[in-house]
Order: sequence, then C-alpha cells, then structure tokens
Amino acid sequence: MAFNTRKLPAFRRAAITGAAALLALTVSHPVQGTARNSAPAAAADVPLGFASVNALGQNGTTGGAGGRTVTATNAAQFLEYIDSLEPLVIQVSGTISITSKQGVRPNKTIVGVGSSDHITGGGLDFYRSYNVIVRNLRFTDAEDDAVNIGQQSHHIWIDHNTFSGAVDGSVDIVRGADYVTVSWNHFDHSDKSMLISHSDGAAGTDVGHLKVTIDHNFFDHSRQRHPRVRFGEPVHVLNNYFLSNELYGVASTENAGVLVEGNYFENVAHPLHSAGGYADSGPGRAVQRGNVFVGSGTPETAGTVVEPRTYYPYTVDPAQSVPAAVRAGAGAGKLAVAAGQGAPL
Repeated sequence: MAFNTRKLPAFRRAAITGAAALLALTVSHPVQGTARNSAPAAAADVPLGFASVNALGQNGTTGGAGGRTVTATNAAQFLEYIDSLEPLVIQVSGTISITSKQGVRPNKTIVGVGSSDHITGGGLDFYRSYNVIVRNLRFTDAEDDAVNIGQQSHHIWIDHNTFSGAVDGSVDIVRGADYVTVSWNHFDHSDKSMLISHSDGAAGTDVGHLKVTIDHNFFDHSRQRHPRVRFGEPVHVLNNYFLSNELYGVASTENAGVLVEGNYFENVAHPLHSAGGYADSGPGRAVQRGNVFVGSGTPETAGTVVEPRTYYPYTVDPAQSVPAAVRAGAGAGKLAVAAGQGAPL
C-alpha cells in the first residue's frame, strides 16, 4: 500500500519515513466507525486521544521514528536499547526475561515483531520519559508493575498488548504523568488492571495532570481498576469491553473527572463508582453516556466532567458493536486483524 506523505505535517512524515520496518507490522486507521482523531493519519502509528495532542513541547507521540531500527532477542540487548539516549525502533523477537521495573528513556518505539513476542518477570518504568510507544507484546508475571508511567512522563502510547499475572498493576499512570493513551490491549484475568494516581495524598503532583484516553481495551475477567482514578481530568474511558469483572469496572475518586462512553459492560455487578468514592478514597465525578449494561448493576454517576473534545476530536462506536470488535482486535498479535482497522500496509 502506497501513500503520499507530502501533504502530512512534518512530524507525521517523520513517523512514516523513519520507521519503515515498524509500518510493516501496523494497519490503517479506520475510515469510519471507530473512535479516532480527525487529523490526517496514514497508518495506525498515530494514536487517538491524549497521546496525539500537541502539548508540553511534544507534537503527538511518534516514538523512535527517525531513529535506527534494532532487534532485541535477549535481555542484555533489550536493556541496552531502552536505556539508549538515541531515538530507536526496538523490535522484540522471542521471549525477554527481566526483573523488577526497567527504565525506558525518551523517543523509543518498543514493538513485538510477531504474534507471540514476550516480556516476562519484570516490567517497564517511565521516569520523566516522553514520546514512547509500546506495542504488540505479551507481558506476563511481572514481579511489580508490568508498565509504570510516572514522574511527569508524558506522551506515552500503550497499544495492542496482552497483560496477565502482574503482582501489582498491569498499567499504572501516576505522579503527574500526562497525555497517555492506552488502546486495544487485552487485560487477561489480571487483578489490578490500571491505577491512575497512586495515593489519596498525591493531589500536589496530580491535580491538573493525568489526562488519559482508555479505548478499545478488553477487560477480560479482570478483577478491578479499569481504571481506578484519583485527581485526573479528563480520563476518557471509551468503547471498551468489560466482561465479568469481579470487584468493579471503573472508579472515580478524589474529585477525578471521568467520562465513561460507549462501553459494553457484561456481568459487572458494579460498573461505575463515583459519588460514594471507593475504599478509603473520597468521591469523584463521573459522567456515563451511550453504554450498554448486560447482566450488570446500575452505574453511579456524579457531577460534570471536562469534555475530551476540548482536547481532541473523536467519534464513538455504537456500544453494541464493541464486544465483537474488541475480541477480534485487542491484544498482542492482533495488529493485522483489528476489526474495522483496514488492511495491513
């Protein structure tokens, strides 16, 4: 598939021309139906939502575009590449066993090259990092968090991965992080799927930050935190499939502002907490619209929330179509078959 890049903005031309190897793994954005940005997007390495917003000196999220493409087949190579100061497209091939949480420096794309590439035993840590893409990987049995986005990190895109078995969070977004998109991931029987702000005492670092888009993820028999939010606004929970979540779906606490839109909740007794807070955390604000609840409880809403459209344009899939689309497209190994996302490049 060929396309003319001359009409695209400069940073999008760089994303296309500087990461040709990565593009072979990606698919076209949907022409219609799936929530997306209205800005030009030739391929799916332009995220929708907050990771696409120009802010904090960063024009969207382009990862390692323009840098070298390297391949990691063992832990030593992988750790060397993610700690490099240069922009890199890091292709992960096979199983990489690591420990603890390993830091990722700015301007990286970390992508599995096949259908079963795998990081196990440890996770990725973002400390004042930015402009990073993580795609098409399985994360299993992390001894702490599988992905921890913290300490004012921004413009991070976590896309088409599968998470299971983490001792703590699958994806945590904390300590003033901002402009993050978590999309098309499969949270497979995870416990603590996603925490946004780590503590009731974190207002000083988190108020005014933690702007996150969570779209088209499959929360598959995962227990809790899809997400659990403190302070962040807006957090946009869009077109996700919630299936048999034991404790709850979404919790908005500590005056967070969460929009829950176009999702499908199936067999979720407590789809949304807000006005009553959750556990020891005080109440938050939440708006729900266009969701479907099957065999599920009544969502708890409260107050108003800043509209995500003040930051980015998007459309919404009908909630009834979400289970089929997300089952077909979410998780590692699904980039070429994500429902509605067009043909492979």
